[in-house]
Amino acid sequence: MVGTRRDILLGGLALLGAGAVGRPAFAQASSFFAGTSVDNGVTFRATNFAKIDRRWHRQVVKYFSSEPIGTVVVDTRHHFLYLIMENKTAIRYGVGVGRDGFKWFGRATIDSKSLWPRWTPPPEMRKRHPELPEFVAGGSPKNPLGPRAMYLHRDGVDTGYRFHGTLEPWSIGKDASSGCIRMFNEDAIDLYQRCPIGTAVQVLPHIADQAPPVTEVTAVE
Repeated sequence: MVGTRRDILLGGLALLGAGAVGRPAFAQASSFFAGTSVDNGVTFRATNFAKIDRRWHRQVVKYFSSEPIGTVVVDTRHHFLYLIMENKTAIRYGVGVGRDGFKWFGRATIDSKSLWPRWTPPPEMRKRHPELPEFVAGGSPKNPLGPRAMYLHRDGVDTGYRFHGTLEPWSIGKDASSGCIRMFNEDAIDLYQRCPIGTAVQVLPHIADQAPPVTEVTAVE
């Protein structure tokens, strides 16, 4: 097993008001949101992508890899997640990754997925932070998993790590979590619908040599 569910601390856990990147002042944090969106009957704050550096926007890029089409590859050093597509391209998503001491690498598969998942802090986390609730309901504005969670397994065993949304869009592009790969909520929804159960995942320190910079990108709607 890669680790425990320590990952769900998510530097983005608003309940703790903490995180490796720090929490911006209220006015600054609010600027990262613009209006609301509705997903499966749940209303949530929409990301203000005008505030987000263009490099972290979801986009199609050139990508060269020996991995099969449909594989998800994460470049933790450069904070990108790639979904390999046809014709040497990939959909690239900006992500937040584990901070120092919580990074992990290796292969896994998406063996289960959850829409507006419930979050249950693991016992070891509640021991460190007794103020945490026993659980946070799915769809709650305080749920750090956001609208989607994709659960990573290895050899049929839950690694404890997930791809999921975030309460803190300003943490994308940073080492901010306790191991999970966090995404803009809109991107978590997008990846969720593109990745069936059984999707192969590879988490690497970096893959810049496989995904050279390109001068033109195509936004993914």
